[in-house]
Amino acid sequence: MIDELDVAFEEDAESGGSRRDPRARKSRGRSAIALFLTLLLFGVLGGGVYFGYTKVKSFFVAADYEGSGSTPVQVTIIKNSSLTEIGNELVEADVVKSTKAFLNAADAEPRSKNIQSGTYVLRKQMAAKQAVAQLLDPNTRISRGVTIPEGKTARQTYDLLAKATGIPVKDFEAAAKDPEALGVPDWWFKRTDGRPVAKTIEGFLFPSTYEFDPTANAQQILRTMVDQFLTVTGQLQFADNVPRNLGGIAPFEALVVASLAQAEAGVAADLPKVARVAYNRAYKNKIPLQFDVTTNYWLQLNGKDAKHSGKLTAAEMNDPKNPYNSEIVVGLPVGPINNPGKSALTGAMKPPTASWLFFVAVDKQGRSAFASTDAEHEKNKDKACANGIPLSDC
Repeated sequence: MIDELDVAFEEDAESGGSRRDPRARKSRGRSAIALFLTLLLFGVLGGGVYFGYTKVKSFFVAADYEGSGSTPVQVTIIKNSSLTEIGNELVEADVVKSTKAFLNAADAEPRSKNIQSGTYVLRKQMAAKQAVAQLLDPNTRISRGVTIPEGKTARQTYDLLAKATGIPVKDFEAAAKDPEALGVPDWWFKRTDGRPVAKTIEGFLFPSTYEFDPTANAQQILRTMVDQFLTVTGQLQFADNVPRNLGGIAPFEALVVASLAQAEAGVAADLPKVARVAYNRAYKNKIPLQFDVTTNYWLQLNGKDAKHSGKLTAAEMNDPKNPYNSEIVVGLPVGPINNPGKSALTGAMKPPTASWLFFVAVDKQGRSAFASTDAEHEKNKDKACANGIPLSDC
């Protein structure tokens, strides 16, 4: 029986029924190992790709803080700063972690283009999104823009500055006593026409909108305005172009003319024309300017109110004690009578070529008509009266 079973087993094995081929077992073993190695390789590659992605992503994701920040800090944004410059300033103050994070947050906020210059109370290590929101919140801005219009006198300027900063007018008056200490170079106070020089700050406080540091004192504020005057006149090459264009006239004299034009011209287009009249009367024809604004300036210096031209008295206009008198004195006044803007400075530097000696406002928009003769001037005055301009001759 056993023999029969042995024979049956051997026959079954030979016939391939349940008998295993050793070569098949080896092949399946190699396949399993290959599969394992393949999976292992994909795992390694997948981990590498993820690691690489993480590393690459870190180069493009801007570093940023989280939350609303910690310690309060003041940050001053300079006028006309770009968003990049603002971001750099915030990074410097450790308000945001990176300029890129700030730019991303600003790009996501359409109002970010409205961020104004000034001094803000922010917090260190703020999320960039929070920093943008704070810069757009007017309550975080502790300094306000101060606008000084063109043609304001130094005294009027002190009043505006005092109201905006809380610094007393007397502090500005004290600081202004020494223009050179405020940065006005001494060569500005030179004339070639032989007339006296009023060594004052008048004319050098450039009219503009300023953002002053809340801790700035009167001297620092006035120095900033003088610096702006020097910047603008430097850009215009005023000191070089005036003597070149006007036959040796000193820059100071042209500054005086710019202030006269600023006070007399009713529209910007007339600024260079009024300057031409002043030059013609003072230098070419050597006759008094007869600009009423110089009388009014003297009244204001003495604490009195300015008057309409038709209401000035003969005594006021002919006052021999007035160093700014242009009614009876030939030549330009001893100094500027206000602080002229860029257009007035440009007009005084490059006046048109003309023989005008007279001008008068002829319409309610402030435009003037210019004349070279008395007869032409009389016709212009008739035109002014017909247009309802209140002249003393009407």
